[in-house]
Amino acid sequence: MDFDNLVLTGWSYGLAGLAYAVLTVALLRRGYGTAPREPARLSMLVAAGASMVWGVLLLAFLYLAYPGLLVLASVADIARYAGWFVFLLVLLQQNRPDSGSLYLVWLKRAAVVSVVCAAGTQLAALLGLANPNDLRKIVLFVTMALPVIAMVLLEQLFRNVPQDARWNIKPLALGLACGFLFDLYLYSEAVLFSAIDADAFSIRGAVHAMVVPFLLLSTSRQSNWLSNIQISRKAAFHSATLMIAGFYLVFVSAVGYYVRYFGGEWGRALQLGLGVLALVVLMVLAVSGSMRARLRVFLGKHFFRYRYDYREEWLRFTQTLSAQNSPQDMGNQVIRGLADMLESPGGSLWLKTRGENVYRQNARWNAPACTVPEGEDSSLCDFLQTSGWVVNLEEYRSFPRRYGRLVLPTWLQETPQAWLVVPLHVGDNMIGFVILSSARAPMDVNWEVNDLLKTAGRQAASFLAQMQATEALLEVRKFDAFNRMSAFVVHDLKNVVTQLSLMMKNARRLADNPEFREDMLMTVDNALDRMRQLMLQLREGATPPGTAFGVELEAIARRIAASARERGRELELDIATPVETRGHADRLERIIGHMVQNAFDATPTQGRVWLKLERSSGQALIEVGDTGHGMSEEFIRERLFKPFQTTKQAGMGIGAYESYQYVQELGGKITVESQVNQGTIVTVLLPLFESQRHSDLQPLETP
Repeated sequence: MDFDNLVLTGWSYGLAGLAYAVLTVALLRRGYGTAPREPARLSMLVAAGASMVWGVLLLAFLYLAYPGLLVLASVADIARYAGWFVFLLVLLQQNRPDSGSLYLVWLKRAAVVSVVCAAGTQLAALLGLANPNDLRKIVLFVTMALPVIAMVLLEQLFRNVPQDARWNIKPLALGLACGFLFDLYLYSEAVLFSAIDADAFSIRGAVHAMVVPFLLLSTSRQSNWLSNIQISRKAAFHSATLMIAGFYLVFVSAVGYYVRYFGGEWGRALQLGLGVLALVVLMVLAVSGSMRARLRVFLGKHFFRYRYDYREEWLRFTQTLSAQNSPQDMGNQVIRGLADMLESPGGSLWLKTRGENVYRQNARWNAPACTVPEGEDSSLCDFLQTSGWVVNLEEYRSFPRRYGRLVLPTWLQETPQAWLVVPLHVGDNMIGFVILSSARAPMDVNWEVNDLLKTAGRQAASFLAQMQATEALLEVRKFDAFNRMSAFVVHDLKNVVTQLSLMMKNARRLADNPEFREDMLMTVDNALDRMRQLMLQLREGATPPGTAFGVELEAIARRIAASARERGRELELDIATPVETRGHADRLERIIGHMVQNAFDATPTQGRVWLKLERSSGQALIEVGDTGHGMSEEFIRERLFKPFQTTKQAGMGIGAYESYQYVQELGGKITVESQVNQGTIVTVLLPLFESQRHSDLQPLETP
């Protein structure tokens, strides 16, 4: 080590000692060392003090060159890691559920073993109990394990912090992660090349000194930041994965070193090849669903009292069911949701066919298609309906007596990888069942799995039943719309039939009148045209064909008045100014004619019925009034504009509803004022249609 490097290294570790001294004093001032002594606070104080001693001893060794100081600095380094191990383990143990105790026991054992091995190798080196060259390799391996264990504990801690408490823990996690990762890089490189990088070693103290502000920030953010840390299955899975990957890399490094040592000229090439192969194997294992499934099953079986984190499972299952809306996609989501609970790679859904007493395959995911229906009265369906059990086909093949008189259908026995049959119940009725494929990892289907599947099956069944009910409701709405449209058509046909009946009645006494015959032909032609339009409307929908255009209301009013005179009634017209609106002429005439006819029906012969047209506030105003029987406020409010509500003995209650709907479509408004035995005034406001009859352009005058 040259002079410049020595000076840089001294400043680096001197800065580390000073920074951790400041942290130690700050922790003492905050009461970390006073009674009552909490384990988390005390362990953090010990780790900070050991780090301070470590930095000071290395600084002293660099300038005094006394070998004993280096040994003491190494011991302080191990004590520093031991302090951080205890600190992180205590945080994980606080407020933890009992289900995580076994997992924490294994983490504690790993931490204790790594510290004891590190201290033992240091003691062996001090006493000269082994070959220094061989012992140096062992020391490097053991020392590299310390930051690996530290990173596992830190990752576990951060994942277990509640979302609302991560604001407090983030600086601590970030600072410690920087220091641990740097140490992991330093020692892993030393293991690979059998020597510590002098440049990296020289700045190690400065790197750890930069960690201290983050630790101070965490301690100052909130007084109770060391509480409410809990362990979870998800965190255990990720921590176990990280630990396995770390030890795997340590093992590969050891093998790579000996390959290089004994490989002679090809040693380095063989070492590089082994490293690439190890990384490829690690990536394959990382993306393997089967390996992940086996690890989850192992952790759930050996480290937790209950296999599932029910909150996480239910949130994931509900999110899966809510991901799609179409019926076919919903079936696939039900299969996926149940399969993910048991690490199953596929399955199929069987639903009861509406109108039939059979179940058919409705959806499948990574499962073979099956066209054979299963009868409702079959042995399988009867067993699922009456017992509600989850049928384990592996158990059935080994112990069929446990399932009573159940006889599996041939198609199910021949289905490859069929594993579990989960019934889907809504109340006491079974709407279907799901067949899951064998899991990626061997799994014991115990009472917990059965209860989870039965409960999840009921929730999935409620989703499917809701989807089926929605489909049925949409179908009913389509029929309702068709029936409503048919009622409109029947109502219009009634008017056409009334017109033709009146014509036939007059034809008996006016058949020889040439004018009547001409009028009769025009009436029949108009009726045929109207019936063609009704057929087209019935085929294409409730909206009349064609686009809306400008309609002269005066011409419609005069035709309605003339038609009333033919029936022996007088319609008083009050047309102040020509008025045009946008719409369909035939439909507007039918609606206004319906309002006038209702006024005539409600008014005695000696009463008055009038039709008024004018412009009002930029709108076309149509007013139909009478001095007839009138209507009550309750009838106007609750029944007037609703379909199939009428006061006429022979009426259908469609005309007023159709008028109201069409006026709304045109952007208009309809109001009714009525008093019993005094009369009714119906006012319709429609958008005004302005047509330009004369051009504003004038010829250019020539001088």
